[in-house]
Amino acid sequence: MADSVESSNLRLSPGEQDSLVGVIGATSLVGACLLPLLSVQGRRVMAFSRKVIGPLGDGVEWRQLSLSRCRSLQTSDKTTDHSTKLFDRQISDYPQRDERDIAYWIFLAPIWVLPEYFDLLEAQGARRVVVLSSTSRFTKNKSVDPEEQILAHRLADGEARVQEWAESHGVEWVILRPTLIYGLGMDKNITEIMRFIRRFGFFPFFGKASGLRQPVHVEDVAAAVLSALKSTVAANHAYNISGGETLPYREMVSRVFDVLCRRPRFVMIPMVIFKLAVACFRVIPRYRHWSSAMAERMNHDMVFDHSDAARDLGFSPRPFRLTAEEMPR
Repeated sequence: MADSVESSNLRLSPGEQDSLVGVIGATSLVGACLLPLLSVQGRRVMAFSRKVIGPLGDGVEWRQLSLSRCRSLQTSDKTTDHSTKLFDRQISDYPQRDERDIAYWIFLAPIWVLPEYFDLLEAQGARRVVVLSSTSRFTKNKSVDPEEQILAHRLADGEARVQEWAESHGVEWVILRPTLIYGLGMDKNITEIMRFIRRFGFFPFFGKASGLRQPVHVEDVAAAVLSALKSTVAANHAYNISGGETLPYREMVSRVFDVLCRRPRFVMIPMVIFKLAVACFRVIPRYRHWSSAMAERMNHDMVFDHSDAARDLGFSPRPFRLTAEEMPR
């Protein structure tokens, strides 16, 4: 089967090679915000995706991931796109080092998948890799939900493997751990709360829902990724990147009601009933990731200091202000 996205025949000078960035997971929510920022900075982008993407211009050249790697990504996020026919591809099919070095890499897919791409990064002469992880490695490591414990373990193990590989190959690494990401009506956090309220007209609470949260806008995450790519002092560091405002879970949801032009309507539910309700909601595909652990965390603070990111990356996140742009798409 022919390559679905033809590579450019352009040969790059050493200076132009330094401007080329490889992005894996480019069709993710963060990727959608990041690609335009890279273009504005004059960076040429080789974007990798499990889907077939046509040329979009603006210095972005698309490549399709191999079949086996796509399956890993599909397993990691429990989604499968049966409408997209994928093909396998060997490392030799990617640009050769004498033609197209890619020194800088950004990885936006689940961090535990990155080890499958170490050979690709080595073959392309990677010198720096910026990787997204999550503060969930800390907040879910003692969860009552075994699946959440597994997630926390995979995040922590993924970070350790990235650091070990990078340091053993002379590659600079930067790991960013966002808190609760929202924005553009396409996230799996605030947007899902919006969808629930629209559908049912209320939101269930366990206890006072007083646990503190720091929602971070996806555009601020993308800006942090770009800064991490360029910052010399960020090399070989991990950063927590939280939102610009700390607020109780209840107030966070109240603002969702506000942007929907609805009066807040909360239903206090005992844990026994909450567990039963969650079991029922999980029958609906959109809510299959819900668990009773979510209810317990409503009363737990999940706050992270981002002063290191502010110092080294110029990270300055916006406060939690919802607008019509955050409505579900």
